[in-house]
Amino acid sequence: MNDNIHSNGFSLARDQDSRIQEASEILHALMDEANTYVSNAKAKNTVRSYQSDWRHFTSWCENFGLSSLPTTEETYALYLTSLAKEGKKASTIQRRISAISQAHTAAGYESPNTNKIRMVWAGIKRTIGTEEKGKDPIILDTLKQILDVIPDRLLGIRDRALLLLGFAGAFRRSELVGIDVEDIKPVKEGIVISLKTSKTNQEGKKEVVAIPYGENQDTCPVHAINKWLDAANISEGAVFRSINRHGQVSGKRLSDKAVAITVKRYIEAVGLNEENYSGHSLRSGFATTAAMLGKSERSIMKQSRHKSDYMVRKYIRHTSLFEENAATDIGL
Repeated sequence: MNDNIHSNGFSLARDQDSRIQEASEILHALMDEANTYVSNAKAKNTVRSYQSDWRHFTSWCENFGLSSLPTTEETYALYLTSLAKEGKKASTIQRRISAISQAHTAAGYESPNTNKIRMVWAGIKRTIGTEEKGKDPIILDTLKQILDVIPDRLLGIRDRALLLLGFAGAFRRSELVGIDVEDIKPVKEGIVISLKTSKTNQEGKKEVVAIPYGENQDTCPVHAINKWLDAANISEGAVFRSINRHGQVSGKRLSDKAVAITVKRYIEAVGLNEENYSGHSLRSGFATTAAMLGKSERSIMKQSRHKSDYMVRKYIRHTSLFEENAATDIGL
């Protein structure tokens, strides 16, 4: 009987160990999944920027034989001061502060953003200023100049579609190159494009952009995109793709950097300074043009999908500087 009791005891112990092991494996699996959710909480571009900023900080620390994780208040203050001395923009320094804080939190350390560090950062902002010089918008007149110099060959057909769609849809670069044929739905008034997750839509909620037919076929974004798809023989997958030097369309999707390169190439072709423009100039150009034409703030935000009215109002203020200006017609 004692043998049976011992046998049952060992059996119960093994069952308990088995349940503990099983529970541990479930918890580890859940933890891995939770970490995946954490990784997906931020846009991929944001994650890449943070990784680059963290590498810069660790490299700087290594050069001076200082600890980066955890860092010290003195080291952190010296690093921020060096960034300011190098002439880094306030937005760049702010992003690196966020990256350093995120890295410490992820590693289980307290955020290094102490009161002293916040005071250092406040002093830097007061000294270098926080006003950012943005790139110039590509307004409608400038876009039409560009369209006039685009060659009517395969590369030009693609670029015309890219620029017109980017402008009319007020797309971010990543949104524009992320469009697939399957995302485009023809309707009586033009086309409707379903967006995947974007900078301000990380939860995957359905977001659509309506692109109406243009008044002129030469500047119509719907006609331009259809002409490109027909010319490139694209019926599925990525809409905007690379073209090799032999004029062959690849299956490779264009990168978001290719949008900026395309914009700068044609800006230079019409005699403007390409340094003043970027891929974002199409999006800001739409908002600026719409404001110049008297479109309502609500309609601009609906098309551009701005979550805050700050930027839209900034475009509107910029275009109305000379309207009801007190210095106009005063006899000067």
